[in-house]
Amino acid sequence: MVDIQTIEDYVRRVLPPEPTGHDWPHAFRVRDTAVYISGREGADIYVVERAALLHDVDDAKFSGDENGPGNAAKKYLCGKESENVVDHVVAILDNMSYHGVGVPDTGVSLEGDCVQDADRIDAIGPIGIARVFAYGASRDRLIYDPEITSVIHDSPESYRSTIGTSLNHFFEKLLHLKDRMRTNTGKELAEPLHEYMQEYVNRFLEQWEGI
Repeated sequence: MVDIQTIEDYVRRVLPPEPTGHDWPHAFRVRDTAVYISGREGADIYVVERAALLHDVDDAKFSGDENGPGNAAKKYLCGKESENVVDHVVAILDNMSYHGVGVPDTGVSLEGDCVQDADRIDAIGPIGIARVFAYGASRDRLIYDPEITSVIHDSPESYRSTIGTSLNHFFEKLLHLKDRMRTNTGKELAEPLHEYMQEYVNRFLEQWEGI
């Protein structure tokens, strides 16, 4: 088995701080939230902590490989953890991604639900707002354009290929995450963050119109 400090050191090395928030501070926040959720939900914290720390290594948004995190985790963990732990972590990471409002999530286990909920918690609320505009800027996306409407995606391909505005991302993903939390604890944590984010979007649109 590989100790958590060693995994943390690896994640710090491969996910250095970067402007869009897909870095080790994000991975560590997700780990902390996932461990909290798993403690309340009765999940296997050993698996949860490892999957959460490794969930953004070789992320598809940057590598182009939809199974990048799972492949990277398998390569890193093989020989360090039991086959059961490796397979469980890989299955979690291969089924974490959001693919559009019209595409159902695929749950693999309670542990996977804890990690997925924790990752989505970090995508909403104050930090989520900061991250969406930072990522949008890194992809040369407009902040907002009323002429570019949001899209209800019904396939992963549609979700990946749509180039909208940063504000549209709230309507295409972020404002839907509260209702897609898979654990009771995740639902509790998401509620106030969702309300904060909804209020922000409402005020943004008011100010955009000069009110």
